[in-house]
Amino acid sequence: MSAPHAPRTFRIAAIPADGVGPEVVAAGRTVLDALAARSGGAFAFDWTEFPWGCGYYEKTGLMMPEDGLDELADYDALYFGAVGWPSVPDHVSLWGLRLRICQNFDQWANVRPVRFHPGVVSPLRAADSTELDWVVVRENSEGEYAGLGGRNLAGRGPGNEVALQTALFTERGCERILRFAFDLARTRSEQKVSSVTKSNAQQYGMVLWDELFARVAPDYPDVATESVLVDAMSAKFVLHPEDLSVVVASNLNADILSDLGSALAGSLGLAASANLNPERRFPSMFEPVHGSAPDIAGRGVANPIGALGSAALMLDHFDLPAEAARLRAALDATTAAGVLTPDVGGSAGTDDVVGAVLDHLAG
Repeated sequence: MSAPHAPRTFRIAAIPADGVGPEVVAAGRTVLDALAARSGGAFAFDWTEFPWGCGYYEKTGLMMPEDGLDELADYDALYFGAVGWPSVPDHVSLWGLRLRICQNFDQWANVRPVRFHPGVVSPLRAADSTELDWVVVRENSEGEYAGLGGRNLAGRGPGNEVALQTALFTERGCERILRFAFDLARTRSEQKVSSVTKSNAQQYGMVLWDELFARVAPDYPDVATESVLVDAMSAKFVLHPEDLSVVVASNLNADILSDLGSALAGSLGLAASANLNPERRFPSMFEPVHGSAPDIAGRGVANPIGALGSAALMLDHFDLPAEAARLRAALDATTAAGVLTPDVGGSAGTDDVVGAVLDHLAG
């Protein structure tokens, strides 16, 4: 096992938030602390937990304190659970916490690997005979989720209100995410970038994206490229997934495609993600892709693999690739042994999966 040259303590802000969030964040903390304990003092985690989310909103009218970003700014990373609860409108909970963090900390690269775990049945027939492994890179700071627009003319009476939702595409924003995708492709066995837009119908912002993709690609002559419309790419995810390596798309398109990829891998509960500020001016945030799942919250059956995979991405971010690889191997060994939560056809609980992962890490 590789280790840093000097002991390192990583200060992590844990934000479990809502629903199953506290359960999967607790699972991740347990596993990360176990890895640190086995590192021989090479690294450790110093945790601070913040009780923000919909429960906090119901008490205060805010999803997080006004100065919450100032509290988080000096941490090495943020470990997030899930946001949302039936008593709080989804746009209030999302914009009040997760998106507020992502946008203000300029976490412009959202990385969502699509991993097919052994022992988990995929609805894709190709998964039975083909090694499938790709990653969706999502522009995370502008695009369709820029939050620009408004609702007007309600004063004209019922049926006359107008809502404008404006997508934002900038040269800087598009170019930096495209270069991030190309750089990531160079680290993979299959060096290919698939750029996804809907530029035939969205003729301004997404044509700008396409033009920048064509401008950037010659700087990476060793990386294969393709430009695909999002509807065609959704079909390709199902019909020809073996042809995918790095898929880069705008905020909305990559959000949808990554959820499709996770479902094809077996469950949204398996999906990990990293919200990165690559320049490291601000802390990056690591979270499972799944939602807060109010229907199973508190029952002890939430799938922790998405949160544990996100912990592996955090280890990569901390330049601990061997530890990240060990954790991913332990996850694969756990699923291969049939220790599966109900969302992937098993009967194991959250603690059962964590226990099995810990056993494989110790083995």
